[in-house]
Amino acid sequence: MKKYNKVFKFRILPTKEQELLIRKTFGSTRLIYNIFLDKKIKLYEGEKKFTTYTTQAKELPFLKKELEFLKEVDSMSLQITLKNLDKAFQGFFKKITGYPKFKSKRNTRKSYSTNNVNNVIRIENGRLKFPKLKSLKIKLHRLIPQDHKIKSATISCEPSEAYYVSLLTEFQLDIKTST
Repeated sequence: MKKYNKVFKFRILPTKEQELLIRKTFGSTRLIYNIFLDKKIKLYEGEKKFTTYTTQAKELPFLKKELEFLKEVDSMSLQITLKNLDKAFQGFFKKITGYPKFKSKRNTRKSYSTNNVNNVIRIENGRLKFPKLKSLKIKLHRLIPQDHKIKSATISCEPSEAYYVSLLTEFQLDIKTST
């Protein structure tokens, strides 16, 4: 059995309260990225040392005590933001990507990702169950096959203010090779 991934993208129609929380999460993930990027840069320029995802993830609870509003948003999205920052630096040092840049408020495409832990992301009764957002109205233009397991999700907002969710699913295929 071989595992495969497939992404399904759907339009979501959040309520005003859900939209506000989504926007707060966009801002919080951008803030976390920029704070820890600044720390990485200063540490590298000052002491020629590197900091890892694990080290920065341990700092996150202390930052949440300092910045109370970070407790309102999905904690997994903040962790994934730190992982993305770590990947950006790894790509830079392997000469795959350019130097990581600070994220701007004025970026027209906003998004955040979260992992599906304990089946918190699921489609139930034609609605999307999502951490902190509870139940979102979703335009299901196609069904996700029953044998697909949702691994993670990314909520994004287009410049037109349309919201979307991309669901990364995993499934297995039993491919027999002939010899």
